[in-house]
Amino acid sequence: MPEVRPVGSGDIRAALVAGWRDFRRAPAVGLFFGAAYALGGLVIVLSLTRWHVPWLIYPAAIGFPLIGPFIAVGLYEVSRRLERGERLDWPGVLGVVWAQRRRELGWMAFVMLFIFWVWMYQIRLLIALVLGRLSFSTLPKFVDIVLTTPEGWAFLVLGHIVGAVLALILFSVTVVSVPLLMERDLDIVTAMATSVRAVLASPVPMLGWGVVVTLMVLAGAASAFIGLLVVLPVLGHATWHLYRRIVPER
Repeated sequence: MPEVRPVGSGDIRAALVAGWRDFRRAPAVGLFFGAAYALGGLVIVLSLTRWHVPWLIYPAAIGFPLIGPFIAVGLYEVSRRLERGERLDWPGVLGVVWAQRRRELGWMAFVMLFIFWVWMYQIRLLIALVLGRLSFSTLPKFVDIVLTTPEGWAFLVLGHIVGAVLALILFSVTVVSVPLLMERDLDIVTAMATSVRAVLASPVPMLGWGVVVTLMVLAGAASAFIGLLVVLPVLGHATWHLYRRIVPER
């Protein structure tokens, strides 16, 4: 079982500073992965609009960051190479990302997508149970119902509580496990257990990190996803450096 070290707020700040530094050292790679993430967000929004369920845009925007750690695998590799002084090249970085399909990290992607699916399904279930007798067919009408009716307030409270529980579970099992699985040949259960141990060792700083990540991603998404071009790579690099402070090199 990998060693786990406790971290504090100073480690969070240092990781963010290091993440910004890595982004500036390899901006092209960061913008590439940031664009891929932003494009995924746009596809989700346009698909929900196309399928005439625009009221799912808000929960989708809240849940979309749940799969961010897997998208950032390439950024972890960039930070790993920078800290070791290794050469950066597109075939090498993308090759590492492609190789994950045959490793345990592929199963972690399945876990993330499954919980994201559960998140979206429970939103639809709450809509049916709490708002079922109210009629809405557009996003403005949905927003009006949610903000001005008792049923809408109940939906907001229940939805955010359930969402917070799912987000906490996924954050706890992935915050360390994703970079750990990319770097080492471990099984997914060991990696997730290590991640949970890391959260339990420093609950307040780690939950603070989760809040920082969520707020930054939402801010990037609010700018028509353009802000994610910078937000995702900075957070990806920062996650690697925080992982380094939690799990020391062998």
